[in-house]
Amino acid sequence: MSESPRASFSFTKLVVDDLEKMASFYSEVYGLEQVQRIQAEIAGDPIDEIILRGPGEAGMGSLILLEFVGKPAPGSRETILGFSTDDMDALFERIVAGGGAIYSPKHESSVGQVLVGFATDPEGHLAEIVQPAGS
Repeated sequence: MSESPRASFSFTKLVVDDLEKMASFYSEVYGLEQVQRIQAEIAGDPIDEIILRGPGEAGMGSLILLEFVGKPAPGSRETILGFSTDDMDALFERIVAGGGAIYSPKHESSVGQVLVGFATDPEGHLAEIVQPAGS
């Protein structure tokens, strides 16, 4: 029996309504940098994408913001983004200052030695924020 081809995680695409506003939010709040912009089509529907990565990160783990040109985005709970930090309080302050909101405050996780909280971006997309306990 032959081996199946390997697959590995490479990116997350988040469908948004306001591409520029959301790219600015994720850059200012999470420190992600725009590495590429793509205008193309998916099954004849025009799209506009911005690819974001952390400073100095290459390859895997990109966040891609995608706007279907001329169409509204789907609901805001279609995916949950995950971010880690060593200072959740400061990150929560940046989220609120950037137009987002705290969805669930920082609390101890029931599954490990971490603190966890949830926040939303200006369009209501949910992010889970994790901080190592004791930091």
